[in-house]
Amino acid sequence: MDAQELMKGALDIHIHIAPDPNRRRRVDGIEAAVQAKEAGMRGVVFKSHDYNTTPVAVTVQKMVPEVELYGGVSLDFEVGGLNPHAVEAAGKLGSKIIWMPTFSSKNDMLKKNIPDKGITMLDEKGRILPVVNEILEIIKHNGMTLATGHLSTQEIFLLLEAAEKKEIERILITHPLSRWVGPTISVEDQMKMIRPGLYFEHCFVSCMPHSDRMHPKEIAEAIRRIGPEHCIMSTDFGQITNPPPVEGMRIYIEFMLAHGITADEIVTMTRTNPASALALPAIG
Repeated sequence: MDAQELMKGALDIHIHIAPDPNRRRRVDGIEAAVQAKEAGMRGVVFKSHDYNTTPVAVTVQKMVPEVELYGGVSLDFEVGGLNPHAVEAAGKLGSKIIWMPTFSSKNDMLKKNIPDKGITMLDEKGRILPVVNEILEIIKHNGMTLATGHLSTQEIFLLLEAAEKKEIERILITHPLSRWVGPTISVEDQMKMIRPGLYFEHCFVSCMPHSDRMHPKEIAEAIRRIGPEHCIMSTDFGQITNPPPVEGMRIYIEFMLAHGITADEIVTMTRTNPASALALPAIG
């Protein structure tokens, strides 16, 4: 199968859409959904650093019923940070993913040389904050998926321990190789994180000029070492400087094929694992 054929049935669980209060975006929800439909994709997950995208997904779904559209909320400053009320509302709306802080994370702030700001999971003694456990309970109760956002590697290890105690069933490690934002987790540490229901979400945006300029070969090598059964391919596209997300996924697939990832492995990472991560029924 070529990349165009492999697009059919794919789920991209990480795309950014307009409107966005802080930056221009390449597509809005309707444009993203129509393009996904035209490519034969199964569906997409809308993400924002600033608001819960589920209402957008629910509304656009009525206009483009041929693709599955989902949303979630990122626990950044704009929604009150580690805000259990925002997570509770997300559950009631049918949100699929709760992302831990992204651009508001202390980890990202440190990378920007702003050491006194940012949200952390940990208290002054390096322990998980009580509010994080409260949020995990809400995620569990509502059957949502926990995503690590842009937390540090240390925070992620401790969050995984807390999530295991709360019996969280589905976890996404968000762009683990990224150097520009997020944790930059070594493959060795990624292998220590492996557990049932956990997936490493390798995002193509890390290969883009405005981001990490990572060679796609690095992602392919990490996938081979960790195993495609533990990985998800998503784009994290929507930036004005990049192609539209659907085209981004096609290019991503082309690069993975070029670097030795098989068609069957791509199906696992673009269809099977994303569906499992969102607790969706398997199709085909």
